[in-house]
Amino acid sequence: MTSKPKKKSFYKIQTIEGYITSRFIYVAILLVVMGYFLLIPLQWPLMINLLILVVSSGLFFYSAFKFKRRITTGFERALLHLEGLRMEDYNQYAKAEFNQGCVGLFHDELKALSEDLINQKSRYDQHAFLVYQLIDQLSTPIMVFNQKNKLSYANGAFTQLYPQHWQMYRQASPKFLSLSNNNNQWQFEDVNKNKQWQISQSEFIDSGEAHQLLVFTNIESALRASQLNAWQQIIRVMSHEIRNSLTPVSSLAESLLARTQDQRDQQALALISDRCHHLQDFVSRYSSLSQSLNLNCQAVAILPLVERLTGLFSQTNLAIDINCDNLWADAIFLEQVLINLIKNADEAGADFIQLNIFNNQENSLIEVIDNGHGFANLDNLFVPLYTTKQDGQGIGLSFCRNIIEQHKGSIELTNNAEQEGNTGVNKGVKVSIKLPFADV
Repeated sequence: MTSKPKKKSFYKIQTIEGYITSRFIYVAILLVVMGYFLLIPLQWPLMINLLILVVSSGLFFYSAFKFKRRITTGFERALLHLEGLRMEDYNQYAKAEFNQGCVGLFHDELKALSEDLINQKSRYDQHAFLVYQLIDQLSTPIMVFNQKNKLSYANGAFTQLYPQHWQMYRQASPKFLSLSNNNNQWQFEDVNKNKQWQISQSEFIDSGEAHQLLVFTNIESALRASQLNAWQQIIRVMSHEIRNSLTPVSSLAESLLARTQDQRDQQALALISDRCHHLQDFVSRYSSLSQSLNLNCQAVAILPLVERLTGLFSQTNLAIDINCDNLWADAIFLEQVLINLIKNADEAGADFIQLNIFNNQENSLIEVIDNGHGFANLDNLFVPLYTTKQDGQGIGLSFCRNIIEQHKGSIELTNNAEQEGNTGVNKGVKVSIKLPFADV
């Protein structure tokens, strides 16, 4: 059986003010009636009786008003205290109208609650401060969006995603940053960035507002590490099998070469021996691609480095623009990277190569720009064994990236759009290298 809903009484008083007022009205009517009947036996003039009743009623209602005011003042002060708590103003205390009894106890409990909230807020502020400190220390890009969905904070790794410091994008919307959120799944509007970065989302409360924390994970690095590990496993097997096979073949060929007198046999055996040594050298060079280098990073003076490069490529039209004094790197490995890049540009048919070295606010930058034939496909340039050269081995660029990334930097290749006309043909390549100012 379903119970019938109770009918709301029209006479039920909903407020304490109304309750006090109604009770005093009842008492006032009762007192007036009683006073009137008490004054009748005295047989005083009607005007005197009315005056007495009016004065008595006025005194009564004044006392009733003072009584009501004092009762409601205690609640009003408590409301002010609660309003302060709601606004996180925990240092505001309301003075109790009555220091003892249930009202005094109620205000004591409010004060104790304020002190507990102060302690909790202090601990929370410390935790929030530690969270922001931790965000600053991480090398992974992290963004914080406030309740209005505006960028309120980010760490230094923000420059891995955008060309300027995050302060330049403060209060920017996700759309301005080319970010979109579909069913709580954040992603870049740029498809290429989505291939490189995975975005994780979480929420936290700071200063009473909900904030969204976005963590950007470079999945390209993880995939590359997995790829290098797979290549390393392959090369171990290849090295073992190839060397075990080539060593006796090479020895036998050299032994037969020393015994035979036939010129044709000598040429064939010499070729076999030469190719064996070539394959052994190739395996040794390729196995170094995934090895960890023992870098000796220090301040590298740029002028001596540039002088060595111009001496090596004296027959090349090499223009150099320097706007800083030194770089933080391993001088030997960095020089080898630049030699490889300039050599690649020269072999790509470039008759002009520009080398720029300068600093910005975040990194040291190196640019190698040529006007050669460029690349038809940039996606596979760093894949080991991939090459566009007829006699290439696909090791040079992979070796360069390995060195730069072990410097905790980055390297990027882009085709230069042709300046004249709009044919869509690329001419030349720009290699951009970023190096940190010091070890991070």
